[in-house]
Amino acid sequence: MIKSLLIANRGEIACRIIRTAREMGIRTVAVYSDADAKALHVREADEAIHIGPSPARESYLIGEKIIAAAKQSGAEAIHPGYGFLSENAGFAQAVKDAGLVWVGPNPDSITAMGLKDAAKERMIAAGVPVTPGYLGEDQSAERLQAEADAIGYPVLIKAVAGGGGKGMRRVDAAADFADALASCKREAASSFGDDRVLIEKYILSPRHIEVQVFGDSHGNVVHLFERDCSLQRRHQKVIEEAPAPGMDPETREAICAAAVRAAKAVDYVGAGTIEFIADASEGLRADRIWFMEMNTRLQVEHPVTEEITGQDLVEWQLRVASGEPLPLKQEALEINGWAVEARLYAEDPEKGFLPSTGKIELMTIGRFSRFETGDELRIDTGIEARDTVQPYYDPMIAKVIAWGEDRNAAIDELVDAMADTLVWPVKTNTPFVVAALDHEAFRAGDLSTGFIEQYADDLAIPDAPDPDLLRAAARKLRDEASLFSVHRNAGTVGAWTIPSGFRLNAPPSTVMALSAEGRRYEVSLPLLPDAAEPYIEMLHVDDAVYAVENGKTWKITTYRAAAGGHASAGDGALLAPMPGRVTSVDVAAGDTVTKGQRLLTLEAMKMEHGMSAPFDGVVAELNAEAGAQVTEGTVLVRVEAAE
Repeated sequence: MIKSLLIANRGEIACRIIRTAREMGIRTVAVYSDADAKALHVREADEAIHIGPSPARESYLIGEKIIAAAKQSGAEAIHPGYGFLSENAGFAQAVKDAGLVWVGPNPDSITAMGLKDAAKERMIAAGVPVTPGYLGEDQSAERLQAEADAIGYPVLIKAVAGGGGKGMRRVDAAADFADALASCKREAASSFGDDRVLIEKYILSPRHIEVQVFGDSHGNVVHLFERDCSLQRRHQKVIEEAPAPGMDPETREAICAAAVRAAKAVDYVGAGTIEFIADASEGLRADRIWFMEMNTRLQVEHPVTEEITGQDLVEWQLRVASGEPLPLKQEALEINGWAVEARLYAEDPEKGFLPSTGKIELMTIGRFSRFETGDELRIDTGIEARDTVQPYYDPMIAKVIAWGEDRNAAIDELVDAMADTLVWPVKTNTPFVVAALDHEAFRAGDLSTGFIEQYADDLAIPDAPDPDLLRAAARKLRDEASLFSVHRNAGTVGAWTIPSGFRLNAPPSTVMALSAEGRRYEVSLPLLPDAAEPYIEMLHVDDAVYAVENGKTWKITTYRAAAGGHASAGDGALLAPMPGRVTSVDVAAGDTVTKGQRLLTLEAMKMEHGMSAPFDGVVAELNAEAGAQVTEGTVLVRVEAAE
């Protein structure tokens, strides 16, 4: 058995691996960049080694530094986690050549399945059904356009070396193809160093179904059943569950058998995932499920599989990498209950899901009173309160996983946990996730990868706190500050006043002015306690209270005249919504532009964000150039309205 392990990753997956390794008595070594010097995975490992500057391309993506750190620490093995170098065949081979144990599949298997076009050809040979599309070597824009026209729209452009939703574009009409192709190739080159793409038919009622497979060096391959990952935003998974809703035994047997054939076709060793696209227009059927790709690593959503099978997949990885056979044979694996996972991201759903970075002052995942999770709730995280969400990496804060005896029980548990999750001041997608989980269509299992777009209006976040929450906040602020005796006189000027309409013998009350997210609210509050008022838990810190409503954190203070003022760059000015890098500038100073015309593209958190003209006009000011790093709030372009 491996005695010491270096984790070539960061964040929650590094902490997840450390947890299992510790239980197995394996010494752990973390690596970290400048930005991660005080990160949780560094604090939890037995040893930590610095590997370079904050950008991943200068630290976590440099294989030589990782291997050197392993040698320096005396680690026997390297676990890549997911992302970064986890599916880099060259790095895997370099690890083995250095005399270290690679906790992952053989480099040849990574190569065989890493390029989507070659992988599909191999799957066809193995009898695995694949989605119709173009996998050719001719990558000219003309040939790709012609193939897309022949397949019929809508089509999906996918980076050959892609993953994680990067380098992927849906195109609904021939006229949009050229721009989408250019954007896709640019993002693919930036993310993977390879701008080649393939074209697939876009399924109009798609479900994303994937099967967890596992192989060992003794020729054994098993599956650990399927997961449904259909709830996605911009091709990035948001909610995953196992098993898949609506999956009958015959279809499960067919899809899982196909996944095992796929793994055997590349002599697969270790944890892997076979991803399928299903046409669910008539429910899940074996003849309408096609292979998409194989991920030759552990998946972000692996906990839901662990929860329904009772197995620790990281332990399996470490045992298989040590040369042991699989812990269980296929007939010993079975499904027990249901598990649902939500990804908690540092992003603002009220601002188009732009990444939200910075120091987290307050964070409580799950109910305020639950400081330790129970059997039904699991939290995988790499961040604690007082840690910083960095702008250099993926913005995921945590994964929250709930188990139940059936699907409804698991969803109920997860809704309760997410609805009571408090994070401040970093914005999160939590209220959006709560709305999606509790939506009647999701509850009914009516899923597709277009779910979020289809029900976008239903998933909108309320822009004002509930009146009950405001009253509870007012009581908390009054009681904590002992303001009652100071401000009960009618003539007092400030947050408290006797309300207009006062009449003799009416229940005595005051009005308190509150501020939340820059807006002023007036709350009528009884002077005497009212037992009928609902109890709402909240935190009181300094002069503010923090409360959660369906997953959204509100900071509420007593109103002051200056509260709610916001700086503005003025009409026509486009500000950088986050720190990032300008990847392209499409206009010059003095150019005439039309409303909606793309002016430049900003890359942040590994995603591209186009910035467009707010109205017809002229580019009066241009402060951006391709390749430049910009900070949040920088005025990049200013457009003057056309006369």
